[in-house]
Amino acid sequence: MLRHDSRRAALAFLIVSLVMTLVTPLRAEPRPLNLVALGDSLTAGYGLPADAAFPVQLEAALKAKGHAVTVANAGVSGDTATGGLDRVEWSVPDGTDGVILELGANDMLRGTDPAVTEQALDAIIAKLKARGIPVLLAGMRAAPNLGPDYGKRFDAIFPRLADRYGLILYPFFLDGIAGDRALNLADGLHPTRAGVARVVAGILPSVEEFLTRLRKGA
Repeated sequence: MLRHDSRRAALAFLIVSLVMTLVTPLRAEPRPLNLVALGDSLTAGYGLPADAAFPVQLEAALKAKGHAVTVANAGVSGDTATGGLDRVEWSVPDGTDGVILELGANDMLRGTDPAVTEQALDAIIAKLKARGIPVLLAGMRAAPNLGPDYGKRFDAIFPRLADRYGLILYPFFLDGIAGDRALNLADGLHPTRAGVARVVAGILPSVEEFLTRLRKGA
């Protein structure tokens, strides 16, 4: 009698386990988000090994924090905002979930009219928005030698665009390394590997906020 009861209990346990397996949804791992870093030499990794470039270091930092993400390098040395506009369609392929937009430094160094820079960046953002691709905007600041009037006009571009389109803004891409000889190459303009690591550490919270928005479909 006891043996019969034990068999019935075992059978009941197996049935309950099977039912629970069927009704309990499997916890699927989130699919990797595909980001594109669209920028100039600061994104491309000018003067550095490929594994030291901003997109590579950023991807590694995000993965170390548990984010399923890829960051493609669409940086072109010497590119201006207008140059980025000319190539945005093929630099940002279909299937891209979000873009980190880092352009404007070369416009500033060339003394380009800030209105021209803003118009080009606005058009890039508008094109990506039309494709349903959100943007995280990385800002730039004018060098002091360009004068206060130019600096005021140039520096206003990025917060104005962020407000216009409701973007996450990282105000100054080179925050913490600009002017620091230890974190820049001999030209004083491009970060070393350690300088890029500092950039990544600075922008990381903004990128994580961006990823949260993407996951929510904002």
